[in-house]
Amino acid sequence: MRRIPIYQVDAFADELFRGNPAAVCPLDEWLPVETMQAIALENALSETAFLLPDRDPVPLRWFTPKVEVKLCGHATLASGWVLLNRLDPGRDEVTFETQSGPLTVTRKSEGLAMDFPAIGSRRVAPADVPDAVLEGLRPDGGSAPDEVRFTADDWNYLVVLPDEAAVRAVRPDFNRLEDAHPHGVAVTAPGDAVDFVSRYFVPSYGVPEDPVTGSLHCALTPYWADRLGRNELAAAQLSARGGQLGVTLVGDRVQLRGHVVPYLEGTIEVP
Repeated sequence: MRRIPIYQVDAFADELFRGNPAAVCPLDEWLPVETMQAIALENALSETAFLLPDRDPVPLRWFTPKVEVKLCGHATLASGWVLLNRLDPGRDEVTFETQSGPLTVTRKSEGLAMDFPAIGSRRVAPADVPDAVLEGLRPDGGSAPDEVRFTADDWNYLVVLPDEAAVRAVRPDFNRLEDAHPHGVAVTAPGDAVDFVSRYFVPSYGVPEDPVTGSLHCALTPYWADRLGRNELAAAQLSARGGQLGVTLVGDRVQLRGHVVPYLEGTIEVP
């Protein structure tokens, strides 16, 4: 049996049991894909990250309970925290090598900052959402969307609702959403205490509602920056756990800022 370190932390959280929990597993070399997928399923978190910390840049991969994904924000924040605070605490910055290109996590006085690609910054287009998706999103009728956008980069629908109350009121039918759309559906609106709020549903990835989604904000930030006329914004994701993010649009990149709270450290055993 092989013993592998595992860390579980709450990302985009100021206190324990908030934000989005992620597992981080440092490796000497990649495990077989089916083993990493099985570990992610066993962890039953929205993401498990695997990294090779002895290389530079540090290779990083992410798995939901069902699939490997090309970009993940909260598990990158978690991986940066683990590397900068547990594996190599003398460092203040790490660059990860990923399927979405280089991603940097930097220690700041106010937490950690990440530099990500602005998903859809030039490819978020108005779209007609299929009736089946809307029926899954608001089976009780709910608030009609003000508009719908589609991100060609990652095949997400962004459903813009009139206000924060409408986002909180969404009660999706996850089975219908999973049947209707094989990727993600987000709802977003102007916030009451922050610039914008959102929720994100990805049942086909094994994540009915993601607590806090960094990668989603790579698409939401360009949209809201254009709509509000400002590039530096405060955001909140209104899942049951909830989470806060600071976001800044810089050209075709998005800077995401957040805190991490550690929860668990141990080892797992795999064949």
